[in-house]
Amino acid sequence: MGIEDIEIGEDFDFEQMLNESFENAENNSVVNGVIVEITDDSALVDVGQKIEGKLNISEITVNGEMNYKEGDSIPVMLMGNRGERPAISYRKVLQKEKFDAFVEKHKEDLEDVVVEGKIVSVKNKGGFIVEDEDGCEYFMPMAQSYLKVHGAIGKKVKAKVLKVNENQNSIIISRKKLIEEAKAQKDTKIAEILESGEPVNGTIKKITSYGMFVDLGGIDGLVNYNEISYKGPVNPANYYEEGDEVTVAILSYDKAKQHLSLSIKAALPNPWEEIKDQLEVGDTITVTVSNFESYGAFVDLGNDIEGLLHISEITWNKNIKNPKEILTLGEEINVEVIELDIDKKRLRVSLKNLQEKPFTKFLKENNVGDVIKGKVATLTDFGAFVTIGEIDGLLHNEEASWETNAKCKSMFKKGDELEVKIIKIDKDKENISLSIKEITDSPAKKFQDAHKVGDIVKGPIKDVKDFGLFIKLDDNLDGLVRSEDFGPLKADEIKIGDEIEAVVVNIDTKRNRVRLSIKRLELQQEREVLKAVNDDANMTLGDLLKDQIK
Repeated sequence: MGIEDIEIGEDFDFEQMLNESFENAENNSVVNGVIVEITDDSALVDVGQKIEGKLNISEITVNGEMNYKEGDSIPVMLMGNRGERPAISYRKVLQKEKFDAFVEKHKEDLEDVVVEGKIVSVKNKGGFIVEDEDGCEYFMPMAQSYLKVHGAIGKKVKAKVLKVNENQNSIIISRKKLIEEAKAQKDTKIAEILESGEPVNGTIKKITSYGMFVDLGGIDGLVNYNEISYKGPVNPANYYEEGDEVTVAILSYDKAKQHLSLSIKAALPNPWEEIKDQLEVGDTITVTVSNFESYGAFVDLGNDIEGLLHISEITWNKNIKNPKEILTLGEEINVEVIELDIDKKRLRVSLKNLQEKPFTKFLKENNVGDVIKGKVATLTDFGAFVTIGEIDGLLHNEEASWETNAKCKSMFKKGDELEVKIIKIDKDKENISLSIKEITDSPAKKFQDAHKVGDIVKGPIKDVKDFGLFIKLDDNLDGLVRSEDFGPLKADEIKIGDEIEAVVVNIDTKRNRVRLSIKRLELQQEREVLKAVNDDANMTLGDLLKDQIK
């Protein structure tokens, strides 16, 4: 009788099953038989009884090759009768040999042996048949497996020997016992380490993207990537290789989940405490560029501390989009400490603070009234920002053209080079106002070239306001007639589109304004009539005097 002959139901008392199987064990004797006939599926073997025993052909076939032929002697195990024929097995003879070898090898400590094998079958759902690399078979009851039937076949397992029955040639193993003993040993060892409070040495077993598994002499713990360096989260593969020895401290241990959290940085002196009294905001320090991110660069102080050099703190040039445009990996630079928080382990530095401010440089080289060149950097609804050297000035829509309702968005595109005039510098807000209008002739200037104060002009009424009306003089120039200058024109007589005459009373070329007057036109016309009358009267008197003298 062997392992496969042990009948076990789903619900069973393991100890009772074991004892009963031992008590009912038969004497599984091995005898030499003779093969008398071989068919396609079986071999008949004469074992000295009335009728031959039958072996399945697979028992004497290996990789399709027959190991025996008719007339050969073969050892078989007698296991009672199957009907009239004796029940025999050649395979169980081989198993017995492996069983005997196992017992001989471990006879001093049979029930402490740990075996490793692969699950090859399930026995009546009551347990698993496990086979090691030498072909020795073991029986692992379901309750001792810590496994589910589904997916178990083919799984490699380690287990501890529970019982060995030499009469049955059977070895009962338990994965449960091995796991529980390992847990107990792990709990004890971790408790000892926690009690001592001292860092321990371990070997890196496996490196992943999220951390490293470290072997502490049979106990595995995880060093999260946050716990490798005081620099913050790092890629462990950049610092270590599997097999490296490291010193770690235990952070926590979840006994229920058997989860051990370790830390490399906790086993080292805290560099943040070391710089606590050595560094303060405003200090200039030399650092090494150690890493790039899209939002800036990290710089190494050389003592496992990294600081953030944000992209906005690299240069005064706001058009820089990537730190790699300015810096190179491994480069040494001087920076200013702008934030230091020991508790939060936060360090921020600035490179641009050690450079001359572009606005200060601009003030040294430029003044209000200067005409300079720049490139359109950004277009907005209210105007355009023009880059002049390292700073931007604002060209407002109203200063971009003399055209009414002109928009920078429709006039320019990004990158266009423009000639502009500085019309205002706000030193407090560091704002620069620019103008194109200031360096081009206004429509009022062109009007002035063709007209002078006192000229009579004519045009259609374009708009009416409470304070007066506007007469269209040109596409980009209107003339204003204030209410007090209406003269004989009545407000209720005004119609948009009507053409009227007026006298030019003022031309402001800077502000592109022309003042007109209808009232003065009336007075001017009266003076001209009077002048004409006077001229006629004087001529008549002269003529009379001439006649009298003659």
